[in-house]
Amino acid sequence: MTTVDDVSRPSRVADPDEGISIEELGLAARNHALPLEALRYDVTPVGLHYLLIHYDIPDLDAGRHLLTVDGRVDHPLALDLAALRQRPRVTRRVTLECAGNGRALLTPRPVSQPWLSEAVGTAEWTGTPLAPLLREAGLAADAVDVVFTGADHGVERGVEQDYQRGLPVSEALREEVLLAYEMNGAPLLPQHGAPLRLVVPGWYGMAHVKWLTRITVLDREFDGYQNAVAYRLRTSADDPGIPVTRIEPRALVQPPGFPDFMSRTRVVRPGTCTVEGRAWSGHAPVTAVEVTTDGGLSWVPATLDPIGAVEHLGNGSDPASAGQRSPESAPNGPVVDERWAWRRWRYEWPATPGRYTLGARATDASGRTQPIEQPWNRGGFANNLVQRVEVVVTEDH
Repeated sequence: MTTVDDVSRPSRVADPDEGISIEELGLAARNHALPLEALRYDVTPVGLHYLLIHYDIPDLDAGRHLLTVDGRVDHPLALDLAALRQRPRVTRRVTLECAGNGRALLTPRPVSQPWLSEAVGTAEWTGTPLAPLLREAGLAADAVDVVFTGADHGVERGVEQDYQRGLPVSEALREEVLLAYEMNGAPLLPQHGAPLRLVVPGWYGMAHVKWLTRITVLDREFDGYQNAVAYRLRTSADDPGIPVTRIEPRALVQPPGFPDFMSRTRVVRPGTCTVEGRAWSGHAPVTAVEVTTDGGLSWVPATLDPIGAVEHLGNGSDPASAGQRSPESAPNGPVVDERWAWRRWRYEWPATPGRYTLGARATDASGRTQPIEQPWNRGGFANNLVQRVEVVVTEDH
C-alpha cells in the first residue's frame, strides 16, 4: 500500500561537501529572493518582494471567498470579502523576512529551501485589524491559542495538512495584526495570498498565513505540524526545541558598484563610496548599525535615517497633523503606519584600491545584536549572522 510517507521524507542535514540538490534547486526556482539592489526602495515593488510558497497556490474565487471564525467563541462568524472591506481600513508598512533566511550559509546545511540572505521585503499591507473581529466573536474565558488556516494543502515530512499556524491570544489581539486584502495599494496577487492573508508585524513570515479561510480559537496550545514540529529551534532530531517567533535584528548592505555575473563580487572605483542598506528587527526598533570593510575585524558606526514618519496621507489630509493621528483614526486608510518597517542606513567609505569584505550589523532597543558567527540549529531558522559582500576597488582608469 502506498502512503504519503513514500513521497515525503524526514528532515535532514546535508552530508559534508554535499552540494545543493535538484530538489533544493526546484524550491529555489519557486521561491524567489529579493535582488539586493532593490534595497534602494522604501517599499519593495510587488514583483521583487521575496516569496515562499509551501505547497501550491490555491485557485480561489474572491467573489465567493468566506472567512470563518469559530472554536472557543460566543458568536461564530462567516464573512465574505465585501463584508471585510466594510470594516475599518488600515494600511501598515511591514518588513517580512522568511524564518529560514540564511539557511544555505550554515554548516552543515539543513536541507530545505536554500536561502542566502535575501529572503526579505517591505510592503504596504491594507486590510482590517484582526482584534476587533475576535472581540466581536467573543473570546471564551479559556481561550489560549488562535489558529489560522490557509487554503494551501500538501504533505510535509509525512504529514498531510492544510497550512496552519497558531498564535497566542495575546499576540492575535495586538492592534497591529491585520487581515490584509491589498498589497502596495492593489488587490493581493495569487502568490501573495489572494484574496486574504494574515499580516503579523514583527514575526517571521511563517506566521503570516496566506489564502486565509478559517480562524479557530482553541482552549489549549495549538499542536499542529507548523507550530509543534516545523518552526522550532532545535539542535538535534530529538530535541523538542523552542518556537520560532519574532524577527531577530538584521542589517543588509545594498551592494555598491557593479557585479561580476557569476560570483557577484562587486567592482568599485576609488574615492568616497556610499555604503548603504536597510536594518530591521521584530523585537524592538533598530537603534544602531555598524559597518565593516575588513570582514568583521573592525567596525564603524553608520548613520541611521529617522524612524519613518506617518506619511502617504492622500485624500486631502493635512500633512501638519500626520504625526498626531493613528492609522486607525482614518477610516479610508490614507495614513500609513511605518513602525514595523526597515530603516535606511548609510556610511561614507573612503575606498582605496584592494579587496574588501563589507558587512553591517544591527542592534535594537532590546539589546539584541547580530552575531559574526551564527549558532547552528537543525532547521536553519532565525539565522541573522552578518552578511559578507566581497568588493574589489580597482585602480583609476
